[in-house]
Amino acid sequence: MCVLAAGVGCSGGEASPPGRAMSDEARSYLSSALDLMEDNALRRGDVDWDEVRRTAFTEAGDAQRPSDTHQAITAALDKLGDGHSELFTPQRAQEMSGDEQVRQPVEGRALPGRVGYLSLPSARGSEKVLQQYVREGRDAVAKADRPNACGWVIDLRRNRGGNMWPMLAVVGPILGDGDVGSFVDADGKKTVWSIEKGSPRLDGDSTGWGTSPPVGGGSAPVAVLTSRSTASSGEAVTVAFRGRPDTRSFGEDTTGVPTGNARHRLSDGAILNLTEVKDADRTGRTYDSPIPPDQPVVDNPGRRGSRDPVLGTATEWLSEQPGCA
Repeated sequence: MCVLAAGVGCSGGEASPPGRAMSDEARSYLSSALDLMEDNALRRGDVDWDEVRRTAFTEAGDAQRPSDTHQAITAALDKLGDGHSELFTPQRAQEMSGDEQVRQPVEGRALPGRVGYLSLPSARGSEKVLQQYVREGRDAVAKADRPNACGWVIDLRRNRGGNMWPMLAVVGPILGDGDVGSFVDADGKKTVWSIEKGSPRLDGDSTGWGTSPPVGGGSAPVAVLTSRSTASSGEAVTVAFRGRPDTRSFGEDTTGVPTGNARHRLSDGAILNLTEVKDADRTGRTYDSPIPPDQPVVDNPGRRGSRDPVLGTATEWLSEQPGCA
């Protein structure tokens, strides 16, 4: 998930191993990437940075171009142990911000018993693609709210991550206004996520998705569905519903990367996508591992015509809640 963006300059200070002729450009590039990791990584305190640097420069060997150091940078990221940090090559970085992102549609429909159903997939791509995601998602919420849903199912089982803010812009009217979570960095500093008039904010600042009126007063009961494929920003949405009154989760443990990444653009156009914060729910509980559901239910994906046990269990619970009973 994108927390912030930063440009990267070059800094020296490392010497290549004896007998190796690494270029100044490659040395500065690798050193800059390692500096970013040491200064900002969530788990920076768990790493022997002298050893990481020695190993990275040995692996980069006689690198001449920035791209020759990418493998060494990836290996250094792996040593952080967060399971979420990664390096995007310049080509991959360009593809990720393009208009040609293939994604599943946001699906909204009314279920029997006046239950609204919203399936929220991943959100990735250019500003144009993300704006379309929000419009489509809010239309899906309006469609599912007919006639005046008494409760909601938020299905995150296909959500592998991306940009969390369009997702929160879609579910914001269901979440209800107020603080819904936060990022917590390695020093314990909090940056609060909130909903105001159905739109997400970060430490009180708008994230730019426009307002949307609350659905059911923002207090209707909600069943959240998760699976082992629910990852990253999908887990952030899961966390946003944690601690909300009249809310229960069903399904399977999430992937286990409920953490926030900052995208640092390197000099060749590559992106160092670095895990810098944990997600925390509205009660202050932090997460950095798989999130178990309140009610475990074994999923039954991809079996056409067969009953969906997770959805069935969730709607049964909703049918017992005040207003739906």
